[in-house]
Amino acid sequence: MPDPTAARRSGLHPYAGRFTVHDRLPDAGVAREEVLAEIATMAEEEDRRYHDGQVSGSIYSGDEEHYAFLTQAYARFAHANVLQRDMYPSATKMEGEIIAMTADMLHGDGDTGGVVTSGGTESLMNAMLVYREWGRETKGVADPQVIMPVTAHPALDKGCHYFGIDAIKAPVTDDFTVDVDWVSDHIGPRTVALVGTAGTYPHGLVDDIGALAGLASEHGLGMHVDGCLGGFILPWGRDLGYDVPEFDLAVDGVSSMSADTHKYGYALKGSSVLLYRPKALRHHQYFMALDWPGGAYSAPGMSGSRSGGIIAATWASMVSLGRDGYRRIAADIFATAAALVEAISAQPELRVLGRPFFNVAFTSASDEVDIYHVNDHLASKGWRMNGLQLPPALHFCVTRPNTQPGVVERFAADLSDAVAYARQPHDRPPRSGAMYGSAGARPPADQVRAGLVKYLDATHEVGPLG
Repeated sequence: MPDPTAARRSGLHPYAGRFTVHDRLPDAGVAREEVLAEIATMAEEEDRRYHDGQVSGSIYSGDEEHYAFLTQAYARFAHANVLQRDMYPSATKMEGEIIAMTADMLHGDGDTGGVVTSGGTESLMNAMLVYREWGRETKGVADPQVIMPVTAHPALDKGCHYFGIDAIKAPVTDDFTVDVDWVSDHIGPRTVALVGTAGTYPHGLVDDIGALAGLASEHGLGMHVDGCLGGFILPWGRDLGYDVPEFDLAVDGVSSMSADTHKYGYALKGSSVLLYRPKALRHHQYFMALDWPGGAYSAPGMSGSRSGGIIAATWASMVSLGRDGYRRIAADIFATAAALVEAISAQPELRVLGRPFFNVAFTSASDEVDIYHVNDHLASKGWRMNGLQLPPALHFCVTRPNTQPGVVERFAADLSDAVAYARQPHDRPPRSGAMYGSAGARPPADQVRAGLVKYLDATHEVGPLG
């Protein structure tokens, strides 16, 4: 019989040696003070890691006073279900204003409408559903396809997988943005929409939204801009003097756009905004069951019950920061990213990918240096970078904690040492990678898939019960 204690104490069962593992409901409830003390211990230890500014992405605000303020707003409506609009009309006020403020920031017009979702994945999946339904109803396309760059977020693939859409992947050019000519050549009778990204997750770059939107207009297609990552920071770039290309609803032909309030909107997880122009497109994601014995049922998207707490906290974040607050924070982030580009470019063995504004990706410029060896050394110094593949690279997504004084200087020094280490790793294979692999090698897809299934199974189970 397997030893459940040993299994639970493995890396996939954290805290098993310190706190009780609840693999069944306790016979008697645990005292609230004990529950809160356990939660506080885990939270304080885990949050400590981002305080020194050495974590890429993940924690977008890091302002503990801001978090405390949002938590107060959340607590007022944490128990409220916004399906009951008659009981909680405040949700209608705040949700509508979140959508209106986001649409204004992203240059929407009087025919722009939207929804608040649980995060970028739901926003992107809803957009795919809308274009499937729109394509069927207006173009008569029974088996639709959507063309998107290979750098597009996997949540778009997820939406296509769930909703029976063919995802056609366009390559990127040497500057790591979508190959518009390839897209143009592959538009066909089954194409219902195009996708571009404003702030790609891998490289932090902005696709040529104008060119894609022009193709969409020419062929009568939908055009979605995924601004889940960049949507709440790129708008301030031009105000600050950066040459950010047009990417939002100001571009003719863009018919929808997503932007995550829980990233650079500095709200709590998870919230995102999905905008449509014309607003009638939004109707394609509505669900209604009119003859249910429980009464006529309707929902604006995939979510049913939703906590009013998230809506209240998101609204509170936006109205308390205001345009000046967002612009001020963005100035620090853009400046920090520019300093990182300089620090990376000072290493001849490294190369920055494309022209980033806030998320800086870099790779090896020499066969003598494996970028994952570079990451190994950075990790040993406490840096948490994001590993990329195709090509092997790392990225540093700059957030507020990274803008603290001295962070870039520490990174520059540690990066120099990391490159020196990578030149002579003493034949040791790299410990890090982009989920799998070493030295830039990529295992077969079936091996990757099997490993991921095993990982997901393990992280969602308490462990063998004996």
